[in-house]
Amino acid sequence: MKSYKPTTPSRRSMTSVPYRDLLTTDTPQKSLTHGFRRGSGRNNAGRITTRHKGGGHKRRFRDVDFKMDKLNVPGTIKSVEYDPNRTGFIALVSYRDGDKRYILAPKSVTVGQNIVTAPNAPLTPANRLLLKNVPVGTFVYNVEIKPLGGAKMCRSAGNYAEVIAQDGSYSLLKMPSSEVRRVHAMAWASVGEVSNDDHHLEVLGKAGRSRWLGIRPTVRGSAMNPVDHPHGGGEGRQGRGLRRAKSKWGKPTGKGQKSRTPKKYSNRLIVSRRKVGKKR
Repeated sequence: MKSYKPTTPSRRSMTSVPYRDLLTTDTPQKSLTHGFRRGSGRNNAGRITTRHKGGGHKRRFRDVDFKMDKLNVPGTIKSVEYDPNRTGFIALVSYRDGDKRYILAPKSVTVGQNIVTAPNAPLTPANRLLLKNVPVGTFVYNVEIKPLGGAKMCRSAGNYAEVIAQDGSYSLLKMPSSEVRRVHAMAWASVGEVSNDDHHLEVLGKAGRSRWLGIRPTVRGSAMNPVDHPHGGGEGRQGRGLRRAKSKWGKPTGKGQKSRTPKKYSNRLIVSRRKVGKKR
């Protein structure tokens, strides 16, 4: 991690990822980028559905290929690049048929490395193969939930899932949250773990850096009035006055409380629930 001279109080504890040592270019592939309008946590009616989002630095969208559906066509890594829209790095792949695509870069990927998407591809980082052909104990990322549905799981910096068993038409994966989940064995997954695994060590250091990222301030519920939050009210500083923490709308929140939808479609696929709270 890169640290800074303590020229100001906020600079003293600030750290960042040393991008110059990890990336190979700062100019994206123009044909794979375009402008877009960020939603800032609003729905199609313009109403806020996710609080604390808005502003931030202007970004260009990188068209990342999460399906990686070019079967049995070898490709070569041409560059490892920064993507402002995700925490992991992306890699530009040039395929033998002349096509170029961005993929989510795995840890330890190098320029010039060859990759391939095939049902029985070699077990080298960035190669993509069917889950049923992945040996037990292998780390995978960019995992599909449904076959040919595109990668949905294990896509953020440093994340991976571990294949712990093969059970008929399902593969058992231990997720980053410690949950054990069944995923269809005909779904595709990439070998390795997502790049930029030091991201969680980054210390923003000052409020302005959060605003650059599009993160707006969060007000504690205990600092509000009773009309605004279940934790609000009281003379001076008060505890929340409740046994368990609640959200602004009275729903359970905080460590150790179950917040999963009771009738969620994927409940039948969960073998072991995630571990939460201090015991984890």
